[in-house]
Amino acid sequence: MVIYCFLSLEDWQEKCLNLDCVQQRKNLIYSLPTSGGKTLVAEILILRELLCRKKDCLFILPYISLVQEKVRGLASFGLELDFMVEEYAGSKGKFPPVKRRNKSSLYIATIEKAHSLVNSLIETNRIENIGLVVVDELHMLGDGSRGAIIEMTLAKILYTSKTTQIIGMSATLGNIKDLQTFLKAENYTNDFRPVQLKEYVKLKDTIYEVDPREEECFKFSRPLNFRYSSAMQKIDPDHIIALVTEVIPGHSCLVFCPTKKNCENVAGMICKYLKEEFLQHREAEKAVLLRDLMDSGNGSMCPVLRRTVPYGLAYHHSGLTNEERKLIEEAYSSGVLCLLTCTSTLAAGINLPARRVILRSPYVATDFLKRSQYKQMVGRAGRAGIDTVGESVLILQDKDTNMAKNLVCAPMENCYSNLMHDDGKGVLSLILSLIGLNITTSLHQMKEFLSGTLLYVQQQQLCVEKSLWEVVQQSVELLREKDLITGTSDGQTLQVTKLGTATYKGSVDLTYSHVLYKDLSRGLEGLLLNSYLHLLYLVTPYDLISQCKPDWMVYFRQFTLLSAAEQKMSAAIGVAESFVARKAAGQTVKKDVDMVVVRRMYLSLVLFSLLKETNLWSVADRFQLSRGFVQTLLSSSSAFCSCVLHFTEELEEFWPFKALLMELTQRLSYCVKAELIPLMEVAGVMESRAKQLYNAGYKTLTHLANADPGVLSKTIENLYKKQANQIVASAKMLLNEKAAALQEEVDDLLMKPLDLPLQLI
Repeated sequence: MVIYCFLSLEDWQEKCLNLDCVQQRKNLIYSLPTSGGKTLVAEILILRELLCRKKDCLFILPYISLVQEKVRGLASFGLELDFMVEEYAGSKGKFPPVKRRNKSSLYIATIEKAHSLVNSLIETNRIENIGLVVVDELHMLGDGSRGAIIEMTLAKILYTSKTTQIIGMSATLGNIKDLQTFLKAENYTNDFRPVQLKEYVKLKDTIYEVDPREEECFKFSRPLNFRYSSAMQKIDPDHIIALVTEVIPGHSCLVFCPTKKNCENVAGMICKYLKEEFLQHREAEKAVLLRDLMDSGNGSMCPVLRRTVPYGLAYHHSGLTNEERKLIEEAYSSGVLCLLTCTSTLAAGINLPARRVILRSPYVATDFLKRSQYKQMVGRAGRAGIDTVGESVLILQDKDTNMAKNLVCAPMENCYSNLMHDDGKGVLSLILSLIGLNITTSLHQMKEFLSGTLLYVQQQQLCVEKSLWEVVQQSVELLREKDLITGTSDGQTLQVTKLGTATYKGSVDLTYSHVLYKDLSRGLEGLLLNSYLHLLYLVTPYDLISQCKPDWMVYFRQFTLLSAAEQKMSAAIGVAESFVARKAAGQTVKKDVDMVVVRRMYLSLVLFSLLKETNLWSVADRFQLSRGFVQTLLSSSSAFCSCVLHFTEELEEFWPFKALLMELTQRLSYCVKAELIPLMEVAGVMESRAKQLYNAGYKTLTHLANADPGVLSKTIENLYKKQANQIVASAKMLLNEKAAALQEEVDDLLMKPLDLPLQLI
């Protein structure tokens, strides 16, 4: 048994690790409040599997940022203990993964990538190589289409592998027994929290403590003592300034706001009334942060951040670029920033705790908060090892009081299967991949497989109108109509078509499978190769089109800058210069034009400008789009480009796309000058950091892997020793991974018998 070098474990962690079901490698779901230390238990179990049983592990996390954070954190363990740490997020990850003879691998993956990874391992008969699967935020099984993907992934593992252990981490759920039945798992629950959490609500000028034992749920705590002028009362009727100045700058504070715009407005409002002493608190470090933010925007900077950062405040939402977000998170974690105004996504993302958490309103946009969302937000209060207590304050209006009582005092919500979500799209995708992977090749086998899903466990609770048998039959018929599967009329022998194989291997949404096929087929007829524009159009994600309304003057201006060949290509897909010119002039266009194609072309022009300039800020400004949307477009396009690449690999007629899309995926993934790409592959290295490293002489992965972290942190401005250690460890891990992949290829070649002509033997 490996001896772990952790200083100490909490009592619940020791108890959990020594449970009989854990020792016997049975499946387990364990539930604790946020900040209870769940992840440490998972990591110990992962290390045990990698080191003692020499088996691969899969760690499933909900967001790309969490995957990258975990890859950075565990790379040094991999180097010291001789196992591989591989990132599967966005466009990253090999399918199937490289087969390793001498090392175990830890695959850290997003929900979508984990599903593709499991599919590829089943297809190559390697699923038994996975000894342990850990699922963080298991309650996301109830979260729409992503929940359906988690259910598919786990159901396939349960059906195809008898030796893989599944560990699920979750917040407390109301119907945990359903999940236990689905996963054939034991359950361990504990209410431990290293820092006590006190929950409050604010009504008018009074603070009440949340106490479920009270008849009214709220118990008087104290009046809010803060003198407001009449002008200040108008600007801040909810007394947010009073609540935050009780804790900052000595302690940290998070203010959750219902919308992105509200985040920025609240941060700006608080600054207006802060005293001069806030400007002096860690002044030099805030000046460095401002400079880094300016560098990350290539000389551009958000005016709100320019005004708020000197006071130690910033906002955090999806409108930030990846670099801005990382800089702000690091500054908050180190105490340079004492307050973040943020949207609910922060609660489920990176671990950023605070002494006090304030919920500006019980709404996310116009939707009333769910109990699970509320618990995630308030769970950020209390920093282990720093604070002895954490506080949350929910600001209420009179009209929301009764609903809020249910929110703060009701039992936890139930978690339900989403395979029937969106007209049963999840079941259709599942059945297609089951046939494609030869897991089930008949209606009878399919019914047997579905009896091992959460949907089967909950079919009565979900009031599914059709029986599971009817669902299977109708789904098979629909897939047949879509030309994704073929088979005998009695359903005894089912097979996927080539298009069906391309669809599930490319992880392409069934809604867009035929559309993508037609677009690629048309593209082959006159593929423009002297520019990236045509290829970019083909990999612009369909699901972002509805979020974009073109500025017609901008559209026309950008169109006129295209070459004659590019304009001809645009006309061929259905966007002619005459149409854009008339729209820009404000004229009514009678001609029947497909607006989906028009909008998709507009987004392609955004990507085209980005690849030419690599300056996200100037492109966002030129197209009158938020920099956050442009960032989302870029990352979504790189992920979709990877999907389209896998899609085309399964269809012989699309062979010309393979090499073209491989390079384009890399260009979209990093969107920087070619010389910086090797450095950008390292987990945690963004463009501005890559430029710093390159200019300091660390120009390749090898240079970075051989760097001394101490020297690196002194050479690169504002790079902490811990960050330098993580960067060097990640670079070494990447280098090892590339070297190991090449060695495996060599070994494979040496093991193959030589097919020599008879006369030479």
